[in-house]
Amino acid sequence: MHAPRRPIDGLAAGLMVVLCSLWGLQQIALKLAADDTAPIMQIALRSGLAALLVGALMWRRGQRLRRDVRDPGLVAGLLFAVEFVLIALGLGYTSASHMVVFLYTAPIFTALGLAWRLESERLAPQQWLGIALAFAGIAFAFLGDTGGDAQSRLGDALGVLAGAAWGATTVVVRASRLADADPAETLLYQLVAGCVVALAWAAFSGDIGHVSFSWLTVATLFYQGVLVAFASYLAWFWLLRRYQAAQLVVFSFLTPLYGVVFGVALLAEALDPHFVAGAALVLAGIFVVNGGPLIGRARLALARR
Repeated sequence: MHAPRRPIDGLAAGLMVVLCSLWGLQQIALKLAADDTAPIMQIALRSGLAALLVGALMWRRGQRLRRDVRDPGLVAGLLFAVEFVLIALGLGYTSASHMVVFLYTAPIFTALGLAWRLESERLAPQQWLGIALAFAGIAFAFLGDTGGDAQSRLGDALGVLAGAAWGATTVVVRASRLADADPAETLLYQLVAGCVVALAWAAFSGDIGHVSFSWLTVATLFYQGVLVAFASYLAWFWLLRRYQAAQLVVFSFLTPLYGVVFGVALLAEALDPHFVAGAALVLAGIFVVNGGPLIGRARLALARR
């Protein structure tokens, strides 16, 4: 039996806001340093760096990998690797702003997967409405953007697939023995798989030699490897072990907002009105799917005062 998860409190909410700001900059950082180092190699290097840090942390604690979580750990690791290979490929075709919005359809796929796997995560009628809104937003962003070319739409589609892979990863973590595993152990599986698969893809695609350790590459690798892939992911898995996953992901709607702002500010990316409208529908759908229980509890708490 998995330990019961708590409703979100102030600590979880505050931590999620910080994490979302870190995650929102991630695709922009990959794009910023793409001329110096290929995105797939950035992912391989940052995953390897973070894996070394997590391994050192586990060694210091005297932790060992549990045999009973090996299989779900390998599955989660493979899904994590697929997600980031799709991101690296997608960034070659579309903007970072588009990528971060489509990637963060992940909560919708998480909610669908958890509803299928866990009785406690069944979806209410309004949550199904939220899912319909989100997918309507994706369709509008794709079909309404008449100025978008086939390549940019391919990149957007890869972003949606990456979001599906991320959602599937969360479901595996939440609905398997990984739910009660130490966050460092869960993360190590993902980082090692991410590094190995990214290196293999880089060798296959010819990008393995596209590495230049400029100051920009070093800065983005520190940000991605230490702050994001190490610290923020450990915090995310710590939250998943203690709080209800479907309520945690309600805050993820902040991440694409951060990502769009960073993309416009740092990369001077233009925003098509159809994309903005579609993104708004996606975010509204995510909020309806995951925000209802949280809002209901807040109203109940106010009524009891």
